[in-house]
Amino acid sequence: MATLVLRFPGGRYHATPAGHHVNEGIVEWPPSPWRLVRALVSCGYTTQRWDDVPAVGRRLVEQLASVLPEYRLPPAALGHSRHYMPTAQLDKGREKTTLVLDTFAHVGDGEIWVRWPVALDEEAAALFATLADHLGYLGRSESWVLARAVADDVPLPHGGRAWPHVDGERPSRGHDQVALTVCDGPADYASWRAAEVARALAQLGAPDGGKITAAMKKKIAKVEGEYPVDLLSCLQLDTAWWQERRWSQAPGSRRALYWRDTNALEVGPVAAPRRPVPNPVEAFLFALTTPSGSRSALPSVTRTLPQAELLHRALVSKLDLADGENCPELTGRDDEQRPLRGHAHAHVLPVDLDRDGRLDHIVLFARSGFGARAQSAIRRVERTYTKGGVGELQVALAGHGPLAGFVDLSAELGPSMAALVGTARVWQTATPFVPPRHLKKRGANTLAGQIAAELETRGLPPAEVEVLPWSSATHALRHYVRRRRGRGPQPPVDAAFVVRLAFAEPVTGPICLGYASHYGLGCFTATSGPDSR
Repeated sequence: MATLVLRFPGGRYHATPAGHHVNEGIVEWPPSPWRLVRALVSCGYTTQRWDDVPAVGRRLVEQLASVLPEYRLPPAALGHSRHYMPTAQLDKGREKTTLVLDTFAHVGDGEIWVRWPVALDEEAAALFATLADHLGYLGRSESWVLARAVADDVPLPHGGRAWPHVDGERPSRGHDQVALTVCDGPADYASWRAAEVARALAQLGAPDGGKITAAMKKKIAKVEGEYPVDLLSCLQLDTAWWQERRWSQAPGSRRALYWRDTNALEVGPVAAPRRPVPNPVEAFLFALTTPSGSRSALPSVTRTLPQAELLHRALVSKLDLADGENCPELTGRDDEQRPLRGHAHAHVLPVDLDRDGRLDHIVLFARSGFGARAQSAIRRVERTYTKGGVGELQVALAGHGPLAGFVDLSAELGPSMAALVGTARVWQTATPFVPPRHLKKRGANTLAGQIAAELETRGLPPAEVEVLPWSSATHALRHYVRRRRGRGPQPPVDAAFVVRLAFAEPVTGPICLGYASHYGLGCFTATSGPDSR
């Protein structure tokens, strides 16, 4: 089946039905089959450099003309603009004008689907697709169009159906009839033309046999010239030709009744379709680059905390909170501006996936999931900064979905991500753990007590806590924590710890505990020892 999909870049379809004047304010909706076939023939001349319609073009036209297509129409509204055209005549020193209405169907980004129930041969199908790709306008010249042919097995969209009337069938309420101009079948036109020419020649008194004078030959040629030789010739005639010969409509055409939805062409603005609410997304992965592309200019891993805060600031700036609508998963606060509990909102984790000592990606995740408003803000972030806001970093969205899916990265980056979001029994700090409260020698605020409380608030089981001594392998973690300059909460303890957690059963990451755990500190990774799974 030949299927054409039409989209109008200007959002408008301009066309007046046959037999009506432009100032009547009527729009041909849907576009008539006659108009569509004529547009394809015209496109062949203008874009394929036809001197005459080739044999495959003739087959294509005859196949499309032999059946009535079915449509799927987008929501559309009737509109018009008014133009006062000059007439080159003066009246009391001023030029006269005449009012001209330009009526159109406003379709926005909607698409019209047209399907002819006919099987095209391979050559005709290829030509159909080529002509569709080169179609520039449909209707009046300001009615720009982008068209494409789709495969036979692609289903038509639901809703907006328009289909030819069949005698004895009548749809339910909510439909009305419109008359569209369609093509005569090639054989039907040839039979009709032969009968009409014979009738006209009989009235002319042309002899059936014997010698025909030169004058009579001219009269016969004139009579036959009033009737185009075939359907393809009819399609190539301009309006002036058949109006000059007092045809009531283009030869080779007829009217066919179609059914369409009653509200197919509304008077007034079209109700905007409700956009589907996207499903919550658990995590996003950003890739960091510098404008120069230099990897050595990426920030050091010791800038984990400030880089996370700068990106979070960029995310919140995209929310436009001035409208009063909150986004708790990004702001970390409820509608009363109270801090959220439970750690289900956003965590911003800068990571060094290629292990070269520089931050190259940022993992953004929230156990509660990011809703539509948060997703819109996240997708609009394009840059962040480093070194106190002086250097620019470009931010590109590299992936989104469940955290477990991030393990399936490239062979180069996958192991680092698996250590962050995988499942294991033993976990060790990748960034230093900073206690969220002042340390005490006894009670709930010992180092082990604070870690146990942090695990509980995140819904994690208890674990054995081992504080590791500083060594050459962990000494660099000291530089991750520093007192902030200017505003901002200071860490309650000017100290950091390297911690190993051993759970009774394997748990799934990420595991982030302690002060600034939503901004990359206290981030644990699975160890590769025998207790890891």
